[in-house]
Formats: sequence, structure tokens, C-alpha cells
Amino acid sequence: MFTKTTRQIKVTASPNFLAEHSEPMDDHYVWSYTIHLENYGDTPVQLINRHWKITDAKGVTHEVRGDGVIGEQPVLKPGESFQYTSGTALAAPSGVMLGEYGMVTPEGEHFDVEVPAFSLDSPFQMGRPN
Repeated sequence: MFTKTTRQIKVTASPNFLAEHSEPMDDHYVWSYTIHLENYGDTPVQLINRHWKITDAKGVTHEVRGDGVIGEQPVLKPGESFQYTSGTALAAPSGVMLGEYGMVTPEGEHFDVEVPAFSLDSPFQMGRPN
């Protein structure tokens, strides 16, 4: 697990290599990742958008931006949490993901919450790259 806290919003990322969906002979490697967000602050926040940077072992970086996560823009009241699982595919047996979530308070204050960099490792990568 990989964890980072920004402005009392804790983000934990847990990646998982999906061998059953990967095709190493075709340079196609798939991971799921579960994100758990917890609001330790005293103000509700809403996750309104996401920005990911995904870099594979070959040095190729893809950026992904969009509204919310998995079709939702969850509100986290103080003490509440939200969890979701999504996935990504790479053309290399390992990589790294990092990013941020755009948040907004009921007063309209916008801020970013960092997602910790987390490694995407598979048994097909020689050594431990990340």
C-alpha cells in the first residue's frame, strides 16, 4: 500500500497485477488499483476531477484527466471515506502511477489532493524496478 495525506485527506493506493488479463507475449500488462480516500478534516469535500500520470518501464508517459472517478463525484463528510477500484494497462512489465484529485469545499474553495506514486510491478519484470 502507498499512502499520502494532503490537507487532512488521506489517499491510499493498492495496486494488483492481473495476470489473467495480461498477454506478456504481446506486451500487454494489466493492473487493477484500489484507492481509499478518508476525510480527517472538519469540512466536507467533493472530488470533482482526476489527473493521472502513468509512466511505463520504457519511459513512455500517458496523462489521463477527467471528471470524478468511475463515473462518480463523491462527497466525503468529516470522518467519511470512499473507495473504488479501477485499472490500467501498459506495454511494459512495470511502471509507476501518480496523480491528484481536484476537490472543492461547500464554500467553493478548490484544492488538489495528491495521490502517492505507486508502482505497477509484474513477475515479468527482471529485478525490482520500482
